[in-house]
Amino acid sequence: QVQLVESGGGLVQAGGSLRLSCAASGRTFSTYALGWFRQAPGKRREFVAAINWSGSSTHYAESVNGRFIISRDGAKTTLQMNSLKPEDTAVYYCAAASGLSSAFYYSADTRYSYWGQGTQVTVSS
Repeated sequence: QVQLVESGGGLVQAGGSLRLSCAASGRTFSTYALGWFRQAPGKRREFVAAINWSGSSTHYAESVNGRFIISRDGAKTTLQMNSLKPEDTAVYYCAAASGLSSAFYYSADTRYSYWGQGTQVTVSS
């Protein structure tokens, strides 16, 4: 059974930090790219960050670059979120993808085959 389980969401004040974790199981996810997406109320789902299968390459949305750090250990990925802003408030989803041959594809949610259930992050002003 394929499962991606996120944890670590919560409520934090602006300027604070949170760490999200995702554990993937049911496939050889250590060979998959892992990514984080988010969706705020009334908005489309958007790319946040992604990391390739080996951890040697990372990709970030411009809005989080320099504040968020993605890492992985095998089939687990962590998103360290620093200097949080109210506009970071959203449900954050972990996702897994295989066969990403171009950096462009890492930010495309349609390339990800497996998704977690999401975890809420709320940043108060």
